[in-house]
Amino acid sequence: MSVDAVSPAEATAYGTRPPASPPQAAASAAAASFAALESRLDYLNAAEIDLVRQAYRFADQAHLGQMRKNGDPYITHPIAVAQICTEWKLDAQALCAALLHDVLEDCGVTKAELTQRFGPAVADLVDGLTKLDKLEFDSREQGQAESFRKMLLAMARDVRVILIKLGDRLHNMRTMGDMPRHKWGRIARETLDIYAPIAHRLGLNNFYRELQDLAFRHLHPWRYQALSKALARSRARRRDLIARVQGEVEAAFAHSGLEVRIAGREKTLYSIYRKMDTKHLSFAQVTDIYGFRIIVPQVLDCYTALGVLHQLYKPMPGKFRDYIAIPKVNGYQSLHTTLIGPFGTPIEFQLRTPSMDVVAESGIAAHWLYKAGGAADASAQALNVQWLQSLLDIQQETKDSGEFWDHVRIDLFPDSVYVFTPKSKIMALPRGATVVDFAYAIHSDVGHRAIGATVNGEQVPLRTELHNGDVVEITTSQHARPNPAWLGFVKTGRARSKIRHYLKTLEQEESRALGERLLQQSVRAEGMASLPGDDEAGQAIWDKLLRFTGNRSRDELLIDIGLGRRIAGMVGKKLAALMVEAGVRPDVLLISQERFGTPREDQPSQGVVTLDGSEGGSVTYASCCRPIPGDRIVGYLGRGEGLAVHTEDCPVVRRLLHCDRERFLEVEWAEEPTRAFESTVTVTVNNGKGVLARVAAAIAAAEADITHIHMGDEAAQTTTELRFTVAVRDRVHLAQVLRQLRRTPSVVRAQRLRPARRGDAGN
Repeated sequence: MSVDAVSPAEATAYGTRPPASPPQAAASAAAASFAALESRLDYLNAAEIDLVRQAYRFADQAHLGQMRKNGDPYITHPIAVAQICTEWKLDAQALCAALLHDVLEDCGVTKAELTQRFGPAVADLVDGLTKLDKLEFDSREQGQAESFRKMLLAMARDVRVILIKLGDRLHNMRTMGDMPRHKWGRIARETLDIYAPIAHRLGLNNFYRELQDLAFRHLHPWRYQALSKALARSRARRRDLIARVQGEVEAAFAHSGLEVRIAGREKTLYSIYRKMDTKHLSFAQVTDIYGFRIIVPQVLDCYTALGVLHQLYKPMPGKFRDYIAIPKVNGYQSLHTTLIGPFGTPIEFQLRTPSMDVVAESGIAAHWLYKAGGAADASAQALNVQWLQSLLDIQQETKDSGEFWDHVRIDLFPDSVYVFTPKSKIMALPRGATVVDFAYAIHSDVGHRAIGATVNGEQVPLRTELHNGDVVEITTSQHARPNPAWLGFVKTGRARSKIRHYLKTLEQEESRALGERLLQQSVRAEGMASLPGDDEAGQAIWDKLLRFTGNRSRDELLIDIGLGRRIAGMVGKKLAALMVEAGVRPDVLLISQERFGTPREDQPSQGVVTLDGSEGGSVTYASCCRPIPGDRIVGYLGRGEGLAVHTEDCPVVRRLLHCDRERFLEVEWAEEPTRAFESTVTVTVNNGKGVLARVAAAIAAAEADITHIHMGDEAAQTTTELRFTVAVRDRVHLAQVLRQLRRTPSVVRAQRLRPARRGDAGN
């Protein structure tokens, strides 16, 4: 619904607005008539105009009796939105959707009814514009995020959705003065945070500028008025300077014989305010308020015109940008140069062709403008296709609406750096993007398998920030996978969603395998040799079990068991009972073997979980006691956290045994672990030059890796305690490290750090 819609009863209740005068009533009636829109439809044929007229009549009838807060009939708002859409020469379907955009939300009309009257395309457009107010959400923010998710996905399928929505928001912002004052801040902030960035991302520069200024006007009224007056005074003072510069530029181009069109350009109030705020400047210190736009017939003429300007005025070093050779990510193309004009005043010039000018002002809507004019331009039609497609990619991997919106918001600002692949392909990334962002921009598989990179021929870490002109090459490995730490520095929504999706899928796969293993162990303890199969009888048992647990699928149940959300023993007892009901007889010998016997060497027990370090996210090794192969260990199945492995003598284990004994599992080390494990070692040393180097060399000589060093914050004393986290193979390897340390000069004591007591050397 429009932000200022009001029912007839509410209109009467306000009672503060005087009755409309005859001229006002006549103007209101004219704005509510189809004639107000029909005069703008000269680019449509008669059949299309008739379809738009039918949509007007349907919307007028649906909104009958509804009023806006200024007292006008509500139909004036859909007409105004449709008028805005005609500026882009949108087709009849989009204009119908603009007229009907509130009927699903406010008037009780169904999508099926719209489909029957106006076709599925119009109905889909209207549905994409309709908020999800009729559903219940836990919070207003969640409902808003889900509505934006719906709108953005509809936009990815049909960009006309967002064009109509922006027209709707623009008209609401133009009439914000009729709204209660307490709503101004929320609506203006939403416009600045969401709708203006979307307009910018799609290259709709005129909309972007107007939305920003209207939002600024209602968010900070006093600042807006003060800046507006300062700009008016500045405009009056600089009128002679601007006229002189324009005259000299026109004369220079006339002398060169180059046909040009010159237009003035002035910064918006909001962009002036933002520059003053971020750079801590006074109004007088903002020097690029005024500029000129030079329109030339051909691309080559842009560079010729640049030469003419540089002969006329001296260019400022570092202030030239070629957005023709490398367009901005929203399709914008121009040459930018800042010159020192008369009296030392900096003046910015933008040089572009007529088609570039249309794209610069209308962005993705230029597609319809070109089509209407019969001069199709491939680059205009391809605007933002990559970003719109990325919305669908992120949607497939992100089910949470708030998370989806966070990903999208990251990509809304097209302030970019431009980097190159080794084959000289240009890639545009957000400012601050890293090597990992670049890898995922190439392909998700490249990102998943990245282990290193070279930038301009030099080896760099994956978190390295990229800069304009960098040549980046990614090194991959088939055995690599994303690191959760990457989420702390990636900048693009695509990279963030791909990493999260991979880690979540991996965790679920590992948790499912662990859950199946634990459930198998539980049913064996009840005398059942195996879990029910996938045949008809087995599926019936699984269906009954799922009704008992409330899970939607077998995989979901197994994942819940693997993550500790359900106790395997309880589920196993119920599953065994269901199998008995289905006629499966328990094996008494198996029961006694599993519960009371010891397994033969050639048949390992199903009741023990074997660990080799390759388990992934479903199994964690507790940082409180840092177990390593050779330690006596126990497993604790936390609620939603998977299996945590502790040493038997860990104080945390002793505490949990009192309150959560049923969540402990028997675990054991595999014969040959697949990786090294971390352990903490404390080393007391006599202070002196080179002590740290000698200690590190001793650890390296024992073939252990140092993953972390902590030296404490206290001032240096005669002796200092150093704490190393080292990666070792097992207890035997750790004992070798400790012996090597104790032989090192200046080392007073070396021991393994334990949570219970520090005197155990661990060997």
